[in-house]
Amino acid sequence: MVLVHGIGVRVPARQPTSDDEEVLSAVARSALPYFMYFVYLAKCEDGSIYTGITTDPKRRLKEHQSGVGGAYTRAKKVVKILYTEEFPTRSLASKRESEIKGWSRVKKTALINSLQLV
Repeated sequence: MVLVHGIGVRVPARQPTSDDEEVLSAVARSALPYFMYFVYLAKCEDGSIYTGITTDPKRRLKEHQSGVGGAYTRAKKVVKILYTEEFPTRSLASKRESEIKGWSRVKKTALINSLQLV
């Protein structure tokens, strides 16, 4: 079974049996929603910097501010998103998120400031 475009629908992986089915398969695949993934750095009320991933930074900020999410952001209260990077797959975004989470505050702040200098 194959996960189709990360939308949680599992379909059997098989080859098309005719040229017509191959064209229809391509059309059906193009109708599936396509998500970009974002790694974001958010400022919390206590001044800490939270790193996460999402498909919609504006929606995620509203969720954080309304208390939806993990215990850290509920306790620390996200104020605003300071920085985002866009990725074509969840896997790439997760790898980058993990990399940034291992950084010091100084290095995260330098990343945020590099965006403002451009």
